[in-house]
Amino acid sequence: MRSRSAWTIFWRTVLGRAYPRIIGAQREKSWVFFEIFLPLLQVTAYVYIYRAIEAPPEFIGFVVLGGAMSAYWLNVLWSMASQLYWEKETGNLELYIVAPTSRMAILLGMALGGMFATTLRAIAVITIGMLLFHVSMTVRNVPVLLGVFLTTLVALYGLGMLLSSLFLLFGREAWHLSNLLQEPVSLVSGFYFPVRALGQVVAAAASILPITLGLDAMRQLLFPAMLGDLRFLPAEVELGILAGLAVLFLILARRALAYFETLARREGRLSIRGQ
Repeated sequence: MRSRSAWTIFWRTVLGRAYPRIIGAQREKSWVFFEIFLPLLQVTAYVYIYRAIEAPPEFIGFVVLGGAMSAYWLNVLWSMASQLYWEKETGNLELYIVAPTSRMAILLGMALGGMFATTLRAIAVITIGMLLFHVSMTVRNVPVLLGVFLTTLVALYGLGMLLSSLFLLFGREAWHLSNLLQEPVSLVSGFYFPVRALGQVVAAAASILPITLGLDAMRQLLFPAMLGDLRFLPAEVELGILAGLAVLFLILARRALAYFETLARREGRLSIRGQ
């Protein structure tokens, strides 16, 4: 009975934290519009750059896919990694600490809610981009493509859970870290070009970010004729690495959460500097 009750509380917490991001976020129509329109503007800029230099048409598809996936990184960075720090600033974090539930359940609910809402926007970006720029994609291996996509999301949001604890532990630097990571990750992850163009060493270092391997694998599966010489690693290898990263980040996130709970409950502070 205790085990059943604990799982009931866990999943109710997940649903409770996912609800505002699935339902509540849709009520602000201006947010929905700008979260679709602004990524499209950046995608359009890169599309015209590739057209100006007469790049192969597949590169237009790279840009559209990268623009859609960039929405997930921004969601992880601002709605996951910085979330606990913002909750602390608004006075809600204490409620999370004393609530008789798992902090992992709270973050899991945030992740699932953000994942669902961002997926709707990513689908809109891909659909509009394909219609506007006449992008054609070839899906030859649907199970592997779905596996890569879902594993990328699990690993990416696992990284977001880990960063949420680390940002909280470092206190006021959370906002600066979010700003610092935004543009460099857009570069090294290859959102708008094959990551192999950066060189094997840089691409290997950037592989610690799940979005890097996920994008490279999805491009191989959607544009097989073009990416034969531009791929970083075979898609199946990248899928295995992504699975390992997903497990690693979830374990590290759990340990980081346990550490900041210890600070909160035993030492009366929520960061390593007592802020």
